Amino acid sequence: MSTAAELAQLPQRPEAPRQTTEFRITRPQIVGPDSPEAPFPILLAGPVQKGFGRGGKELGCPTANLPDESITPISSVAKTGVYYGWAQVLPPKDGKTELCQDDIRVLPMVMSLGWNPFYKNEVLTAEIHIMHEFKSDFYGYDMNALVLGYIRPELDYTTREALIEDIEIDKRVALNSLDRPAYAKYKEDSHFDLSCSVNPS
Repeated sequence: MSTAAELAQLPQRPEAPRQTTEFRITRPQIVGPDSPEAPFPILLAGPVQKGFGRGGKELGCPTANLPDESITPISSVAKTGVYYGWAQVLPPKDGKTELCQDDIRVLPMVMSLGWNPFYKNEVLTAEIHIMHEFKSDFYGYDMNALVLGYIRPELDYTTREALIEDIEIDKRVALNSLDRPAYAKYKEDSHFDLSCSVNPS
């Protein structure tokens, strides 16, 4: 159990600005420079944990949560918000898995780093949505991710529908941004296990 002193040192949930219609209609479809700049790329890795269970059920965007200690490489150098990059779910060492070959490729992802102000979370989380239709759950599997760029700040919303709309825009922006050669090449980065990943040409 945490002591009062330890709890006092934990980061507190800040107030997030409200999302506005003007913000949505002026959002760019590609973000970031033509190639990643510091502090990117940021390497993340850890076993996938169960989160709040809201991503898939309520928002149509299932997420894989990384443990607290895995968040340190990005939370120490980056602000809260939505990011894009590549991620890979790794099959167990014993080879027993329901994942197919397509599931263990290096795939595009968007990541929310923050407090989920719409839900008033009290804990900082890193939630990764891999843009792929997985055939089964992969809780407990290791996941590697490379964060390559920043999409937008964390925002608060008055409706769930507005949040869902922004999430869908985030996905499109991530795919457009990753399509550039200097970002696409990171699919082959040594941070990933390419021996079990076959990317289409």
